[in-house]
Amino acid sequence: MIPLHDDNPTRSIPIITIALIAVCGVVFLVQVTAEPRAAIELIYRFGVIPTVLLGDAELPEALGALPAWATVVSSMFLHGGWLHMLGNMLYLWLFGNNIEDAMGHGRFVVFYLVCGILATLAHGIAEPGSEIPTIGASGAISGVLGAYLVLYPRARVLVLIFLGFFVQTVRLPAVIVLGFWIVLQLFSAVTQSAEASGVAVFAHIGGFVTGMALISLFKREV
Repeated sequence: MIPLHDDNPTRSIPIITIALIAVCGVVFLVQVTAEPRAAIELIYRFGVIPTVLLGDAELPEALGALPAWATVVSSMFLHGGWLHMLGNMLYLWLFGNNIEDAMGHGRFVVFYLVCGILATLAHGIAEPGSEIPTIGASGAISGVLGAYLVLYPRARVLVLIFLGFFVQTVRLPAVIVLGFWIVLQLFSAVTQSAEASGVAVFAHIGGFVTGMALISLFKREV
């Protein structure tokens, strides 16, 4: 199920959403144009490594890594591949514009970063011994999805559904689309570890719950 469009208009231009997509795009271009060794070093320098974040290990000084606490922010702008980056940016564009509209530009920046930080911490707590760098905007975007579910559960979302060899588009309420998404995350969390799947599902769950919990504090009064 891939979301393509929603029928939820906005009242303002989502300049922060656009800026976040642009920054992630530029950073990703730096990643894919770097030499293989340099690209890997970027991930270790600016990605979050749970065991380093929690103080149980340190990276070699030669990497010139950021302080561990700073990587909870820098990691949000790195991605592991084209599908990872484009998928995240699709979700951010489709659902972020309405959340930015509901909050205002300044509040949305803070909300996005807080969701991303708490999502990363959720992953670190769930996988404290992991030495694998975690990167991507998924945790912050999961917060956006949680907020969208609270504010606009009845908004219609055009989704692409794959049924074997057949592909069909259908409009579904956001509660079904996003409910299906979070159920998949919960199922993945129960059935396999992040190291086995390569996906930080607890970051997704943590971000989603954070977004649902904080939206009432961040949305503007009508």
